[in-house]
Amino acid sequence: MNPENKSEIRSGNLYGLGIGPGDPELLTIKAHRILTSVPVIAYPTMESGKVLARAIVADFIRPEQIEVPMPLPFSVDRSSQPYYDVAAAKIAEHLSVGRDVAVLCEGDPMLYGSFMYIFNRLSDRFHTEVIPGISSTFASAAMLGAPLTYRNDVLSIMPATLEADILRDRLAVADAAIIIKLGRHFAKVKSVLEELDLFSRALYIERATMPNQHIKPIASVTADEVPYWAIVMIPSQTKPQ
Repeated sequence: MNPENKSEIRSGNLYGLGIGPGDPELLTIKAHRILTSVPVIAYPTMESGKVLARAIVADFIRPEQIEVPMPLPFSVDRSSQPYYDVAAAKIAEHLSVGRDVAVLCEGDPMLYGSFMYIFNRLSDRFHTEVIPGISSTFASAAMLGAPLTYRNDVLSIMPATLEADILRDRLAVADAAIIIKLGRHFAKVKSVLEELDLFSRALYIERATMPNQHIKPIASVTADEVPYWAIVMIPSQTKPQ
């Protein structure tokens, strides 16, 4: 066959798949459809070997699907750029030969999501679609049974990895706040909350919607036992009408 007569290979579609905070039943219908139909799925893996994203949707993955693990360092002390470069290159290999790829992302892909870094590397080369997911930040409010905001309240979401003075300044003017990525930063966050007289308002939850979800009074939390997947929520004080 003359090579000139060959039809050009269509590139595959790249999907950023928001799979929610942990409960598989919170997966959207659209995310389920794409997850169960694409030939390739990719997902981040931790340095410890844990694979949270895949575990959430494990029951929906078919044996014939190609899996692309993406080892990533979940540490502020190590640069993640080379790891995302490698992951993007692996995904691009499949897209280039016409295979659709769904990249699993806990919560919502565009809210502190690992998929954003794949998006930045590949969306200008391949057709990309982002499927929103339920964020753990808002799932936590539901699990805690605590309305976050009323009327004109402004909600602030901030990572606990910020320096104490920055956390202090932002919390001081927040109507309502969610502090994520607690882990080893809990003691710092607790100190700032006490300084601002917000500690009594603060609510604590870890691993929201997962089988091992845990809600406890924040005063009883032991700092060295706080996981990365823990959240402190400070609901609005606005009186509902």
